[in-house]
Amino acid sequence: MLKSLYSGVSGMKGFQTKMDVISDNIANVNTMGFKSSRVIFEDLMSQNMSNSAAASNNLGGTNAKQIGLGVKPGSIDKDTSAGSPQSTGRTLDFYINGGGYFVVQNENGEDLYTRDGAFSRDNQGSLTTSDGLKVMGRAATTPLTEYTDGTNTDSALAASGSLSGLTIPSTITVNGKTLNYDSVSVDQSGLIIGKYGSQNFVLGKLSLATFNNAAGLENVGGNNYAVSSNSGAAIIANPGDTGTGTVNAGELEMSNVDLSSEFTEMIVANRAYQANAKTITTSDEMLQTLINLKQS
Repeated sequence: MLKSLYSGVSGMKGFQTKMDVISDNIANVNTMGFKSSRVIFEDLMSQNMSNSAAASNNLGGTNAKQIGLGVKPGSIDKDTSAGSPQSTGRTLDFYINGGGYFVVQNENGEDLYTRDGAFSRDNQGSLTTSDGLKVMGRAATTPLTEYTDGTNTDSALAASGSLSGLTIPSTITVNGKTLNYDSVSVDQSGLIIGKYGSQNFVLGKLSLATFNNAAGLENVGGNNYAVSSNSGAAIIANPGDTGTGTVNAGELEMSNVDLSSEFTEMIVANRAYQANAKTITTSDEMLQTLINLKQS
């Protein structure tokens, strides 16, 4: 009797966890770059009422008699598939058309990773996230290289894999002449071209990170992820390299939450929670019947 009570309790706890995950998914339906999660259940250990027996000459074999002792969340899996692109027309909004992550750095110098490409310039010209984290990439060499068709942009950038904060300065000095910032453009390879006066200059290049197990990244808030022991180390590459994807300027990635599926799973979780609660109340009634037998 008590086993049914505890099985019901484990079921209620498990489906409360499922409801928590569903609620978080729905709450972040409009969060840029958000990745939805799901709960995978597994059964708890079972109690053997009798062991199995092999067949003999005069008697057939019998299976073990087992009573399960409940359920538990086995894992909470992250869906790393890409969300749909949303056009914004803003130059410093970026969508990754592939499996890469932008590399950003917090105030402690720690590298974090994000799919949210809503960037902006701060008062010093640094390219930052909405929370002020610096966007990392291959900075331009000094002096800046003027960009024209056919320019060898690789020689105008720091070595591949050497990351630093990207900057779009307000002014640059060329041959003793100060030029003011006019506009910026970013192509699908992540190359940042700044226009100063009538000239274009290479300012840097976005870098992207991939992981052997992106689902193993840990959420740290602010639409950012950190490396975990099961994600594998970040593999830094250029946009367009194998696995990273290209960068589309003027677009942002929506969350990959499917509201219709979430509402369906919410109904399932609610009904399962109610059913497990009914298991507990029915077991309680059976216990009460047993107690009443003693009293009578």
